[in-house]
Amino acid sequence: MGIKRGTTLAAVAVVVVLAATACNGDDTAGKADAAKPAGAAAAAPAADPYAGDKPAGDAGAKPAGALAVSTTGELGPVLTDGAGFTLYRFDKDTAKPPASNCDGDCAKAWPVVPAGGASAAAGMDPSVLGEVVRKDGTKQLTVGGWPAYRFAKDTKPGEVNGQGVGGTWFALAPDGKKAAKGAAPAPAGTPGRAAGALTVAKDPKLGDHVVDANGMTVYRFKPDTAWPMVSKCTGDCLAKWPAVAPAERGEGIVEKNYLVLDRPDGKKQQTVNCWPVYTFTGDKAPGETNGQGVGGTWYAVAPDGKLIGAQ
Repeated sequence: MGIKRGTTLAAVAVVVVLAATACNGDDTAGKADAAKPAGAAAAAPAADPYAGDKPAGDAGAKPAGALAVSTTGELGPVLTDGAGFTLYRFDKDTAKPPASNCDGDCAKAWPVVPAGGASAAAGMDPSVLGEVVRKDGTKQLTVGGWPAYRFAKDTKPGEVNGQGVGGTWFALAPDGKKAAKGAAPAPAGTPGRAAGALTVAKDPKLGDHVVDANGMTVYRFKPDTAWPMVSKCTGDCLAKWPAVAPAERGEGIVEKNYLVLDRPDGKKQQTVNCWPVYTFTGDKAPGETNGQGVGGTWYAVAPDGKLIGAQ
């Protein structure tokens, strides 16, 4: 980490002391530093927050929030709202020009996603987001021109019960096209690949956890230390667990001590709350968490940098 020219030694000392104070309190053994996974509570069916009991355009319609990208074995990357619920498109709508043809009972079964309060997922082109004015005057979110909806029968995050319904409803891919396997982003496990912006994803078991711009799960290595910031993963270890390259801090990541580590091999590695972070070559698609708990030393990372599920 470089120091700007003109910085006095006293100022440097203050920065070092402050950083040490902020980071040195973490438990490198991982016990006090562990974040509890979502577990059964997160996996339990929710109270159907998008049941469509309110008409389209009603003030109670749920905003999308920060969009995210999840994946399924059958569909590949799928766009979700900030709560992890799948977003859909309707074949009877049009994208050029954008127009929604789902009203009345249709909009009760397929609640409209309001345009306000939506932001692009990490790694997603923000320009694909737009809005369309519905017949009732309300504004609906569009993705690639296609009006976006949720499905009332998706009662918990990650469900895709609306996929293929009536041969006209399909999960949205991040570019607005129909989700389809093979539309995945850059392959996992490319050492040193740019992380873009780290952000937060939701998992039924892990809860909120950090992912890179491609939606790949980010991990921590228990033998590493936060102060001084040291990575103990080198050689073959690093080939299997690529270091996350310097990245921007996306929405949901705690800003505290979001620093870059200068590794002994000359490469730079992103840290979260001073802890070096990695991806796993065993994760082949966004949303996979195959590295969780490997060897009792590798764990997914909470938004505040803590280990998730470590004992």
